[in-house]
Amino acid sequence: MATPGPPAPVAVHHIHRLALVLNPKAEMHALKLKCASLKRRLLSMHFKARAGHVGASLSCAEILTFVRFQWMGADDTLLLSKGHAASALYSVLMEAGDIDPSLADTFYQDGTLLSAHPPPNLLPGIPFATGSLGHGLSLAAGMSLADRLKGDSRKVFCITSDGELNEGSIWEAALFIAHHQLNKVIWLIDRNGLQGFGRGEDVMKMEPLAEKLAAFGFEVAQIDGHDFSAFSELKTRWEDQGLTKPLVVLCQTRKGKDLGALEDTVDCHYLPLTDAQYQQTLQKWDEGDLPA
Repeated sequence: MATPGPPAPVAVHHIHRLALVLNPKAEMHALKLKCASLKRRLLSMHFKARAGHVGASLSCAEILTFVRFQWMGADDTLLLSKGHAASALYSVLMEAGDIDPSLADTFYQDGTLLSAHPPPNLLPGIPFATGSLGHGLSLAAGMSLADRLKGDSRKVFCITSDGELNEGSIWEAALFIAHHQLNKVIWLIDRNGLQGFGRGEDVMKMEPLAEKLAAFGFEVAQIDGHDFSAFSELKTRWEDQGLTKPLVVLCQTRKGKDLGALEDTVDCHYLPLTDAQYQQTLQKWDEGDLPA
């Protein structure tokens, strides 16, 4: 009779993950720390590159953090349709270990892989180039229908800006997703209320948005897009209910979240940070505005 070998080792990250599941407060704290880390990284990336769009990246940082670290499975796909927030996506992928963090210093530079908008199939976790606004949801729809035909059950997460809803292609994709009941598509709208030309509702009125989306055939949820507990409760409801309808989540956010005086302003959409703005933001974060 063969002598039994030693027990298989248990991966430390599995033990850590189990501990977080059993302690929701620790789970939320861990997410806050990850999000704070990636916010510091993307702020540095924008400042060093003298690049704009930092506000768009900060408004969706919590959305990306929760989806990547708490909701996605290993075989699921994430599409950032609002490609001008690429620094947030790069930072999340660095935090996850999918991209070498040393590449952060090459953001916006000649010959970089970390371009102003995500490049297709050059980096792990980025299957498409996005940022020609209004197309990400169509990509998600096509992927999800193809998965159904192949018998694949992966989830496809698509994050769009609210300004993208000015594009007709978004509504075509929404009709298609609802008609085919592609309930593996999870559409998250970064509802920060600002776009390049001003307040979204002044540029093109979208309200009552929840009612419009419900009329299309979506299950509609509205949450604070900076609150990890709200995301966690939503995820639990979605899993428990076994929805047949596709889910759209209106994430109420603030453009330039945690940027002090620049928060919720059009300036943080386009303009690069000045030396003073960068140092003041870091000081506020070091004083406790972000967990360390």
